[in-house]
Amino acid sequence: MILVVKVGTSSITADGGALSIEAMRKLCAEIAAVRADGHQVVLVSSAAIAAGMAKLGLEQRPRDFAVLQALSAVGQIELMKTYDSVASEFDMQIGQVLVAPPDFFDRARYLRARSCLEQQLEIGVLPIVNENDAVADDAIRFGDNDRIAALVAHLVGAELLVLLTDTPGVLTADPRIDNTASLIEEIVAIDHDLEQIAGASASEMSQGGMASKLSAAKIASWSGIRSVIGAAHRDDVLADAIDGVPGAGTTIVARQANLSARKLWIAFGVGSTGTLQVDAGAQRAIVERGTSLLPVGVTGLSGVFDAGAAVEITGPDRAPFAKGLTRMPSDEIERAKGLRSADVDGDGPTAVIHRDDLVVLP
Repeated sequence: MILVVKVGTSSITADGGALSIEAMRKLCAEIAAVRADGHQVVLVSSAAIAAGMAKLGLEQRPRDFAVLQALSAVGQIELMKTYDSVASEFDMQIGQVLVAPPDFFDRARYLRARSCLEQQLEIGVLPIVNENDAVADDAIRFGDNDRIAALVAHLVGAELLVLLTDTPGVLTADPRIDNTASLIEEIVAIDHDLEQIAGASASEMSQGGMASKLSAAKIASWSGIRSVIGAAHRDDVLADAIDGVPGAGTTIVARQANLSARKLWIAFGVGSTGTLQVDAGAQRAIVERGTSLLPVGVTGLSGVFDAGAAVEITGPDRAPFAKGLTRMPSDEIERAKGLRSADVDGDGPTAVIHRDDLVVLP
């Protein structure tokens, strides 16, 4: 089995943000144990910025993006140096892989990233993945490693995604305000109510939170990959997640049908910049027959955007049911809405959103 393991900043740092050798040693020991059982592992690790802050003696996380980039550049060295030292105790060699959003939606880059990771696994190296924060564009960066882990799981054809955090899994309520909160052991479908329960990150050092992990698990589920959200400090959490041991965390069931990497990116990896409202006929055609969205079906729009932007599509009830990348800017769509393709002026695209760039949402 190939599994992708993601560990958050709070799980491998001590109070004050410095890297915890003890926590990293526990993680590497568990990875070594499942590798010895014949499994292949890709590790997605946060904590570069936290490590940079500790290295430079900063106690409060800066808000300025350029400063965070600089801290990531410093901390990434410290993070990998520490992983290299700890992993060597278990006879593991590591490899660093820094990724950015285009690595998942540009076909050529996608294939190169997959080849890089597959070759490392083939020669017995433990790949350690992180977002390339030091040179990331703030407008198109991921912002957390949970989504990266889910997309990497799809990239390498993993069967399991393990999201390690500082709680036992998804709980029925926020344990900070409800001491009766209990573990949800299995989730078949992630809905709005669950996402509301998840809330935001409780850690100043962390970028994700349980909501981020549920979003990642949703991506994995739509990739046909089972996910487990569990506690990094739990003994044998990786082996138990592989074996499906009850109580190892919260298991999110994989869907039988799965999306391509490109459509996963459209659905979950890029933010919407506008909304298109369509009539009932266009909604049925998209949902039931997988057609493109033509101008004649558009009844309204909101937002100002260029061609290539991600937009949500709503039906007559105003509820979003699909998402896609437009082939026309918003001003052209405004002029063309309600018209048949033959009646649209100009030599531009005849579809507002082509079916290859259109995803029906869960």
